Amino acid sequence: MTIFLQNARIIDPEAGTETIGNLILDGGIIAAIGAAAAPKGAQVIDCGGKCVAPGIVDIGVKIGEPGERHRESFRSAGLAAAAGGVTTIVARPDTKPAIDTPEVLEFVTRRAAEAPVRIHHMAALTKGREGREMVEISFMLDAGALAFTDVDHVVTDTKVLGRALTYARSLGALVIGHPQDPGLSKGAAVTSGKFASLLGLPGVHPMAERIGLDRDLGMVEMTGVRYHADQITCARSLPALTRAKRNGLDVTAGVSIHHLTLNDLDVGDYRSFFKFTPPLRPEEDRLAVVEAVASGLIDIICSMHTPADEESKRLPFEEAAAGAIALETFLPAAMRLYHAGAMDLPGLFRAMALNPAKRLGLPQGRMAEGAPADLVLFDPDAPFMLDRSKLQSKSKNTPFDGQRMEGRVIATFVAGRQVFGEGNAHA
Repeated sequence: MTIFLQNARIIDPEAGTETIGNLILDGGIIAAIGAAAAPKGAQVIDCGGKCVAPGIVDIGVKIGEPGERHRESFRSAGLAAAAGGVTTIVARPDTKPAIDTPEVLEFVTRRAAEAPVRIHHMAALTKGREGREMVEISFMLDAGALAFTDVDHVVTDTKVLGRALTYARSLGALVIGHPQDPGLSKGAAVTSGKFASLLGLPGVHPMAERIGLDRDLGMVEMTGVRYHADQITCARSLPALTRAKRNGLDVTAGVSIHHLTLNDLDVGDYRSFFKFTPPLRPEEDRLAVVEAVASGLIDIICSMHTPADEESKRLPFEEAAAGAIALETFLPAAMRLYHAGAMDLPGLFRAMALNPAKRLGLPQGRMAEGAPADLVLFDPDAPFMLDRSKLQSKSKNTPFDGQRMEGRVIATFVAGRQVFGEGNAHA
């Protein structure tokens, strides 16, 4: 099926431009940009001046298979992603069991085929994510692992970590770290400070992130490994990141959309849907991190989609599970940065699509002839009230429930095929 998208506001994150024009999608790729007329027999979609951008490439999505399918399945995650303009999911290995052998990786790869979007996988860095013995990195790469991470289980034994990073470096593998000192952050529920004291909740100082990052960057300097910090959320971490990049280390950094759009005061009356790892930060940290994304110091925005059932969230704040779903709310939440004037649309999609694709060696994320036709058509200004019961995810733990948001996905295309939108079976 050839698709002709006419009268589109084309967002090009690579060129940093917005232009009005037409697109032809054919053979799974963007066949032409700026074509004057639709090819014979093409399906014509009038975009009405709405935005067409590369589909979001989301690093760090938790899917409950294997072990927690009741929280999120590949199918439900895929439907949520399609509804949110996410065309490529890069799934985390913090499953039960962890994705730490080629057999488990092959199982989830097969299961992921039922989703309407592309799903790739990261593998654990150590067996069982226990920090004692590294996985068979070479075999896992052969089985399709895009990167290696123990997620929020920080490897504390630096000798084990050093060996793993050295081996990863010899294979050109990307390692994703979670910058956090586990000793300082153990048992913490919020960021320490006056508000945490008023709530009577155990807090962690932002320096825990800075110390964790400093250690990781030292290990990167020692081993020469390709490294990505999953979430940088504090102003104190930014100088260390600046130095690492200036010194030529192969380092990139990410941040979740929640840490860019919410702050520690949102916890309010012990609302567990606002509990995250790392915890939400003060407003001055949020603003500093937003500025770091806009300047390119922080390369990637991700959802850190973490489904949790009602039983694990409807608990006292200290005991509640951390994390929130975000595949479907990612784009409208990002539009808050756009409407606040903090970032333009090409800049946002550079961080949400182009940079993550480039870091992982994927061809997606580009608005160019010959690039994969993985696209999102959306209205950045369309207002709506978010009703969590209508979200596609199996779990409904979103901090945006009942909030007025702007930015509605009209259609999503993967390999030139419409997987969400009017007249589509998945919509």
